[in-house]
Amino acid sequence: MSLPERQRRGQPVREPIVTKQIKTGALLLAEGTQLPTALQSQGNGAGELFMPGWRWVKNLDSNAVDRLITKAGWNFFFLAGGIEMIAYGSDRERATHKALQRILASLKEKDFNCLEITHVTAKRFMGLPYVSVSAHSRHIQQGCVLFAD
Repeated sequence: MSLPERQRRGQPVREPIVTKQIKTGALLLAEGTQLPTALQSQGNGAGELFMPGWRWVKNLDSNAVDRLITKAGWNFFFLAGGIEMIAYGSDRERATHKALQRILASLKEKDFNCLEITHVTAKRFMGLPYVSVSAHSRHIQQGCVLFAD
């Protein structure tokens, strides 16, 4: 049964989970983020849907994206003060997805258009499995003054 068909019938719909590929250095872009032509021509700018409003940049890590953006004369800001969230669960993929959802929810209040995953670790506390995800806000824009239009 297709996704729209399940939505019409009121059945639970799972969001796409691509967390197997989410590793340190992975980038998530807010949908609608303006990108330099060099990054769009790589075919990775749009990326794969991670969750509503956010796309995962496939085949490029943060260093590769930084090089392309800098070469195009744009800026790729790295903001100090990381974000860390944990999620409990025996299914590592689901726990990672939950932790990333929490991080992205905390970003909605800010105007940053990119998130770099800096650390993903599966651990146990008193026998309970959990995943810890750390990330930093990033921002892609053409000007050299943050948020200046």
